[in-house]
Amino acid sequence: MTRSPGGLNLLRIRGLPGPRVWALAVALIPAACLSGPTPEVGELDPIHARPAEDIRTVELGRGQTLGGLLSGAVDADDYYPVLMAFREQASPRRMRPDTEITFRYLPGEVRVRGIDVEVNEDETVRLTRDPVGWRSELVETPTYLDTLFVSGQIENVLWTSVIRNPGLADLPLGDRNRLIDRLDGVFQWQVDFSRQIRVGDTYRFIFERAVRPDGSFREGHLLAAELVNSGTPYHAIWFDPNGDGEGSYFDMEGQSVRRAFLLKPLSYRRISSRFTNSRYHPVLKQWRAHRGVDYAADRGTEIMATSDGVVIHRAWKGNFGNTVEIRHPNGFITRYAHLNGFRRGVNVGTRVHQGDIIGYVGMTGLANGPHLHYEMIRGGRQIDPLSVDLPAGDPVPADDMARWTAERGVRFALLESIPQGGPVRTVLVEDVEAEDGVEGTPVAIVDRSGGLP
Repeated sequence: MTRSPGGLNLLRIRGLPGPRVWALAVALIPAACLSGPTPEVGELDPIHARPAEDIRTVELGRGQTLGGLLSGAVDADDYYPVLMAFREQASPRRMRPDTEITFRYLPGEVRVRGIDVEVNEDETVRLTRDPVGWRSELVETPTYLDTLFVSGQIENVLWTSVIRNPGLADLPLGDRNRLIDRLDGVFQWQVDFSRQIRVGDTYRFIFERAVRPDGSFREGHLLAAELVNSGTPYHAIWFDPNGDGEGSYFDMEGQSVRRAFLLKPLSYRRISSRFTNSRYHPVLKQWRAHRGVDYAADRGTEIMATSDGVVIHRAWKGNFGNTVEIRHPNGFITRYAHLNGFRRGVNVGTRVHQGDIIGYVGMTGLANGPHLHYEMIRGGRQIDPLSVDLPAGDPVPADDMARWTAERGVRFALLESIPQGGPVRTVLVEDVEAEDGVEGTPVAIVDRSGGLP
């Protein structure tokens, strides 16, 4: 029992999970009331509070416009002011079907008081009537921070193992696909997920994410990951020496896992044809050399630049169809062919960075199905992208080695705490009061598996 500055007795309850809980003690109750039995006061009738607003939510139908929907929902005097206020935040012409629109009314009134228009998963335009007309604001969808501790064993392919991981069953399918893409993005220089994964390989990783109210995540990144491929363990530990979010991944020795080139220009896709001196062409029906690698993918799949460089070709190129070529500082040229279309803003002379989207998978030119034809050229000669020895990125800076060693130790210990093939654990992290009274210390307060890592 402690006494607050205002003279109230506060009872500190220990042993409860989560933030420190304080309860107001009985100091406000007269002492005489504490000596005798508690008087009977009977039961009070429940009070039902009426909502402050009445709301009506509708969805934008296919082919329907925001203006058309508003014309039957707001007064004629409000129609154009509402549209003008909305245009201050978003374009009514770019609204997708099934967009939710919520009309708000004061109880008992029929004139609209406010309108909420969900423009995307993370933003809502809030329109509110005030004494001089209508005003608008862009409201960001709230998120909370949590961390996933995940492990599994591969029985067929990595994609199936993660998608069907029972601990991830409550994640939207799209988010499970994004987790696979993140793993592929980190380990792509060490292991080709499309051809090197073996049955019995294992994985485990720690993923921090910002979660929306519907359970999907807005953003997130791997804090640490391990992939055991054919008995060889590969590790990737996140380190951000400048604290600006522009960090990178390093192995246990502090060497960058990144290389000068991505191993492939698509996220986790199947190789349909390899680099070879003799391949039977499916369209020409003859044997000829195939000086690149083909990746089968759906039409419209995003294509990434595999390294920093400058675009030197962006146009039709004979049998290659729509093609992008990029010259890189180390003497390489990369070629991306059969594109369905080019990324807006990617033109001859455009400077691109590794991972930038440059176009989309198609089947233009001499192709019998949607795929990307990818080549690496040096000195005017094509080389096999799957066998070229690519230089590594920069290691952990010497000046940051002490901090790197400390962070690596903590994150690797957390990684080691995850049993191979064990259940997924979710830890919710909040800023709570620490034992010494210092605010803002991150403490894990919820663990759906029943224990902290």
